[in-house]
Amino acid sequence: MPTQEQVRDALRDVEDPELHIGVVDLGLIYGVEVAGPGNDEVNVTMTLTSPMCPVGPMFKAAVESKVLSLEGVKSATIEITFTPPWDPRTMASDDAKVQLGIW
Repeated sequence: MPTQEQVRDALRDVEDPELHIGVVDLGLIYGVEVAGPGNDEVNVTMTLTSPMCPVGPMFKAAVESKVLSLEGVKSATIEITFTPPWDPRTMASDDAKVQLGIW
């Protein structure tokens, strides 16, 4: 069964479809919980770059698909939240900030 860190590492491959930067580097993944009998359920709390993100459903599906592809995961729940609001100046990695031109 995957650990929280293994789930986060796998999610590094998922890119925001508009910015083409990984969701982990953007700071869009707020939390990962591995639970269930045998730790086979994964819950991810994440946000979008904008509440009106036109690709939100596609983005959420990409995260869910990536989590379900991990060995031992039987179910994945992806929760979208806007609390706190995403702020790349404080939530994105340094590499993502450079790509976004926030330095």
